[in-house]
Amino acid sequence: MPKDNSIKTVLIIGSGPIVIGQACEFDYSGTQASRSLREEGVKVILINSNPATIMTDPMMADRVYLLPLTVESIEQILEENQIDAVLPTMGGQTALNLAKEAQELGVWEKYNVRLIGVDIKAIDKAEDREKFRQWMIELGISVAPAKTANSFLEGKEFAQEIGFPLVIRPSYTLGGTGGGFVHSKEFLDEALNRGLSASPIHEVLVEKAVLGWKEFELELLRDSANNVAIICTVENFDPMGVHTGDSITVAPAMTLSDTAFQLMRNTAIRMMRDLGNFAGGCNVQFALNPQTEEIIAIEINPRVSRSSALASKATGYPIAKIAAKLAIGYNLDELKNQITQSTSAYFEPTLDYVIVKVPRWNFDKFKGANDTLGLQMKSVGEVMSIGRNFTEAIQKACQSLENEAVGLGYYGKSLMHSDEIVEYLKTPKWDRLFRIKDALMMGVSVKSICEATRIDRWFIYQIQEIVNIENKIAKYNGDTLPDELLIEAKHNGFSDEQICRIIKDGTTDEEIYERRKKMGLTRVYKMVDTCAAEFEAKTPYFYSSFEAPSVASKGNGVIHNESQFNKKAKSKGSIIVLGSGPNRIGQGIEFDYCCVHGLMAIKEAGYESIMVNCNPETVSTDFDIADKLYFEPVFWEHLWEIVVYEKPVGVIVQLGGQTALKLAKRLHEKGIPIIGTSFDSMDIAEDRGRFSDLLRDLNIPYPKYGTAYNTDEAIEVAKEVGYPVLVRPSYVLGGQRMRIVLNDEELEKGVLSLLKHLPGNKILIDHFLDRCQEAEVDAIYDGETFHVMGVMEHIEPAGIHSGDSNAVLPAFNLSPMEVTTMEFYSEKIARALDIRGLINIQFAIKDGTVYVIEANPRASRTTPFIAKAYQIPYLNIATKVMLGEVKLKDLSFKKNLKGFAIKEPVFSFDKFPGVNKELGPEMKSTGEAIRFIKDLRDPYFRTLYKERSMHLSK
Repeated sequence: MPKDNSIKTVLIIGSGPIVIGQACEFDYSGTQASRSLREEGVKVILINSNPATIMTDPMMADRVYLLPLTVESIEQILEENQIDAVLPTMGGQTALNLAKEAQELGVWEKYNVRLIGVDIKAIDKAEDREKFRQWMIELGISVAPAKTANSFLEGKEFAQEIGFPLVIRPSYTLGGTGGGFVHSKEFLDEALNRGLSASPIHEVLVEKAVLGWKEFELELLRDSANNVAIICTVENFDPMGVHTGDSITVAPAMTLSDTAFQLMRNTAIRMMRDLGNFAGGCNVQFALNPQTEEIIAIEINPRVSRSSALASKATGYPIAKIAAKLAIGYNLDELKNQITQSTSAYFEPTLDYVIVKVPRWNFDKFKGANDTLGLQMKSVGEVMSIGRNFTEAIQKACQSLENEAVGLGYYGKSLMHSDEIVEYLKTPKWDRLFRIKDALMMGVSVKSICEATRIDRWFIYQIQEIVNIENKIAKYNGDTLPDELLIEAKHNGFSDEQICRIIKDGTTDEEIYERRKKMGLTRVYKMVDTCAAEFEAKTPYFYSSFEAPSVASKGNGVIHNESQFNKKAKSKGSIIVLGSGPNRIGQGIEFDYCCVHGLMAIKEAGYESIMVNCNPETVSTDFDIADKLYFEPVFWEHLWEIVVYEKPVGVIVQLGGQTALKLAKRLHEKGIPIIGTSFDSMDIAEDRGRFSDLLRDLNIPYPKYGTAYNTDEAIEVAKEVGYPVLVRPSYVLGGQRMRIVLNDEELEKGVLSLLKHLPGNKILIDHFLDRCQEAEVDAIYDGETFHVMGVMEHIEPAGIHSGDSNAVLPAFNLSPMEVTTMEFYSEKIARALDIRGLINIQFAIKDGTVYVIEANPRASRTTPFIAKAYQIPYLNIATKVMLGEVKLKDLSFKKNLKGFAIKEPVFSFDKFPGVNKELGPEMKSTGEAIRFIKDLRDPYFRTLYKERSMHLSK
C-alpha cells in the first residue's frame, strides 16, 4: 500500500531526560524517524524536554517543542498546530505511557489525531502483565506460572501459591524499574511494596522465576499487509535473571539450534500479527530451557527498544527509519533496502561477522550501591563491537569500555583465590566477564564455571580459547614471540598493549605494531552490508579485522580494504572526528550532539567526514551521518591504524569529551594535526598545576593550590593552602574521584584512593571556597575574536558538581561587574591558551571576588543547552572556526531567549535504594532537562532558590 496522503503532519513524542533504563537509544530512534518522515514530505512536530540530544535540534524537525512531557504540553502543541497523527513508539516507555494517558483523557479524539505505529489495545496487551499473560494463554504460547496482584495482600497470597524463587514484574515500567527477584519469604514484603509503588496502575505480576534459562530477543517489523520480517536475533550471554540491559548480548545467536530458532521465529510472528491493528516495530523476548529447548514468552514491546538501536547498528538495517515509513502506510516490499540501494526492504539480514554488546556501569558513583545484577537495570550505557569471531569481538568490546581495559583481563591486578572466585561467580555482578577469565586462568574447569554461572558452555569455551593463547604468549618475550602466535593473537582480538602486559619484559605496543606491520599483519576494513555480501552494499559503514599476512600484504593491503571503494573524491581531504565512547555519568549524549554537528560542518566545508565511535545508541554512529563510519573502539591502536590508512588532514578531539581529548597526546607525538586548539594548550588547561600557574601569570584570582604525588606531599600542601581542601586528579571528567576533605585523616584516605585507581596521576589540592556562588562561561575563540556563547549561574552553592547543579541562563543574581569580570577573564584565558574553537570556564564568586576554578578546552556538557536556549547553531560555527573556514567577526549572533532557561539535572537514584543521595563534587546525574521561565517569579525557580538560600545559611 502506498503512503497515506491524509497524514500531512506528525507529532513525535520523545523520551525525555536520560535515566538508567531509558537512554539515548530513543533519541537515536526519534531522530531517524523524524528524518524518515520528512523525506516523504511529512511535516514533523517534535516534543522532548532533553536539551542534550541532537533529536531536539531545529534541523531535525519542522518545529521542536522543548517542553515537559505532560498531557498539558501535548494539548498546547495540538492547539498551536494542525496535527494529523502522533507517533509514540520512538520515545520509549515515557512516550507510550503519555500517549495512553492522553487517550484516556480524550485528547487525541478531541483534536482528531490518529495514533500510528501502535494502537492503545496493543499497548495494553503488551504492558499490562495480566493481559499479556492471558493473551499468551489464548494463543497457546507457554508462559511462566504467574498471577497478577493489585494489592500487597494479594501479592503475598499468590507468592505462597506459586512458590519461590519469584519474579516481581510491575506493569507499565521500563528498564525493570521496581522489579526484582525474591528468593525467600524474608524479602517478599519489600519487593512487593517496591513493585506496586513503581507501577503507574499499582499492579505487579508475581511470576515463577526461570533462573538459569537462556534468553533471546527478536527484533521484528510488520507492515499493514501483515508482512513480518525478523531483522535480528540477539542472544544473551547472561542467563535469565539479569535484565537484558545489563546483559552482555551477541548477534547472531550462537547457541540456538535451528529447530528452536524456527519455533521462536514462528511464535514471534504469531504474537506480532495478533498484537493489534498497526504497522511498525516490535521486540519479543523469550526464555529457553537449555535441557529441553522448551520456550516461554517473557514480554513483547510494541515500539522500538534499546535492542532496536543495537540491532540497527548490528545489521546496518535502519529499523526506526523503516518503522516510521510503515507507520504512514508503506509496505515493506515498497521500500528500498537502505544498504544496497537496489533490493527491497522486505528481507531478513544475514551477518558474516559477530556483534557483542557489553554494558557500562558506574557503581563507583553510588557508594554502597548493591552491584548485584538482576531484574532492574543498572547500567548507564553500552558499547558494541564487531569482529570476525566471538573472541575478537569480545576483546574489542572490552577495549571500548573506557575503564582502562586493554582487552579481556585484569592485567597487573591481584586475583582472588580459586575457591573464592567460584563462589563469587554464582552472583551476577558487573565484572563477572572478567572474573570468568580470571577463574579459567587459575585452572578452574569450564564445567565448574558453567554450574556457577549457568552461562552456556560454548561461551565459556570461547573465553578458554583466549586464556590458552595468553598462556602461550606468556612463555615468550618480545624478541622470541613466534610470528604464528602473534597472528593467532591478533585474529582473536588481543591488542598490542595487552600482548605487552602479558610478556612483561618492557616491550612497548609501538614495537609490537612495527613488527606486525613488517609482517603485513595490519587491520583491513570490512563493510557492514546486512546480507553477507550476497548483494553489493553502498553503505560506508566499516569495522576492522585481520586477514592472513600473505593475503593482506597484496597491494599493501589495499585490495582487501573494502573501505577504499567508498573514498569520497573531495579535494580538501578527510577529517576524523573522535566520538565519546559509551555513555556514562559525566560524559553523555551531549557530546554525541556535538559530534553530529561537527560532522555536518565538515561536510559543508568540503571535507570528507569520518566518524570513529563504538556506542550503538547514538546518532553519530548512524550509517548515513558521516561520509564514513568506523564502528571501532575509541582506543589508541584502533585509531592509529585508521589514521595510517585514511591519512586525514587532521583529527578533531574537541567534540568527544574526555575520551577523545585523552588521545590528543599520542596524536601530537605522532605528528598528526589536531584540528583546533593545539595539544600543548589543551594540556595546560587539563593539567591542574600548569593551569593554576597560568592563572597566576595572568593575574587572575584562583583558589590557593599545590600538587602532590603521595600522601606526605598532600598533607604539606593542605597545611599551606588551608582546610577545607578539594582533592582531585588531572585529566578527568564529571568530577571523577573528586573529594572535599576537612582534615589530615580524610585527606590521606582520599589521596590513597586516588593513587590506587589512578597510579602516577598528579593530584591537585586546592583550597575549597565554601559558601559561594558558582557560574560558568561557554565561549568560542578564533584567534582574533572572542565570543561569549552564554553565562550560566548555578542555583546550588559551591561544592556541588556543575553537572548536578541547576544552571540558569543568563545569570540571574550576579552583578553586572561580576559577569563582566567573568567574561574578561575568559577572554584572557582563551587568548593565553590560543584556543581555536570551544572553551568552557568554571568560576566561583565570593565576597565580590571572581575566582577561576578550571577551564575545559573542548565542547562541554552545557554547549547543547546554550545552543537550544538561544537558538544559535554554535557547534556548527565552532567546528568551522576550528577548520579556519569562518571568522567570528563576519557573523552576527541574535540570541532568541525571552526570560530564562534552566538546565535541570535528572538522577537515577531509584535504581540504587539505600544509597546516599547527597550531592557533592563528584557528578551523579544521568541526564538533564531544559525548562523555560518568563521571569524570576516563576514558582519552580523560587522553590529552587529557596533551597539554595538554606544551603548557604548552614
